[in-house]
Amino acid sequence: MSNFWIGVLEQGFLFSIMVFGVYITYKILDFPDLSVDGTFPLGASVTALLLVKGINPLLTCFISFFTGMVAGFVTGILNVKFKITNLLSGILVMIGLYSINLRIMGKANTPLFNVNTIFSTDIKPIYVIILLSLAVKLFLDLLFKTKFGFILKATGDNHIMVTSLGIDIGMVKIIGIMLSNGLVALAGSVMAQYQRFSDVGMGSGIIVMGLASIIMGETVLKSLPLRFTTLCALIGSIFYKASIALALKAGLPPTDLKLVTSIIVIAALAVYNKGFKPGFKKRLQLGGVKTASYTKSA
Repeated sequence: MSNFWIGVLEQGFLFSIMVFGVYITYKILDFPDLSVDGTFPLGASVTALLLVKGINPLLTCFISFFTGMVAGFVTGILNVKFKITNLLSGILVMIGLYSINLRIMGKANTPLFNVNTIFSTDIKPIYVIILLSLAVKLFLDLLFKTKFGFILKATGDNHIMVTSLGIDIGMVKIIGIMLSNGLVALAGSVMAQYQRFSDVGMGSGIIVMGLASIIMGETVLKSLPLRFTTLCALIGSIFYKASIALALKAGLPPTDLKLVTSIIVIAALAVYNKGFKPGFKKRLQLGGVKTASYTKSA
């Protein structure tokens, strides 16, 4: 396998950890959480701080995960307890985290070239990343089969029914948002160790990447006899990174990546919603003037 496709798989599986987090809020809770743009660099910032101090890289990943959960807790409290809209709650936390990330690192970026990371072993990075990604997927698959997992999914589908059962949907939503942001922060931690540096702006557009990956995954799996669940997040992440890599390989400058992302999302949405299916003739038949046939009474 060429280095190009190995790089695509590494990036795809790595970002799938983040996409799993976005999947929880976007697909399960129906909660557009913009705070993930701040929790991704939060995980990277915490990782940079701890690695420089000589903390075990694997322990650093767990600490970053719980730090992201704290950020998700704040987002959930703002929405559930303070009755602030989901979009504004995420934006407020995202803005606040920018300053917090700067305080954690003490500067805009921190190099990690001379510290030990989870990739400082004889095991190839792609195997480490795949193992982490599949471990997170297995954890979520098992979680969604538990009683809490069913309640979590029901909260996004029909919160009135969950309330009628005497369950505090506010607490369920908060826990779901915490888990989502924890996974996004974990992805930021792994990303910082993979690329050997942490930057305060590395979370820009993360929510768009996550949504694009989920939509692409659903578009691919929609025609196959497979259940969506977390598989669409994993497959979509790989397809998304492959699309970006192919666009760069075709000669597009890196400055056009945002435009490429927008085009990918539009195309995936159009295919998923059958927007390319010609319906002009059908609309003429359904909404046009038809010849009325009737029988004249004697």
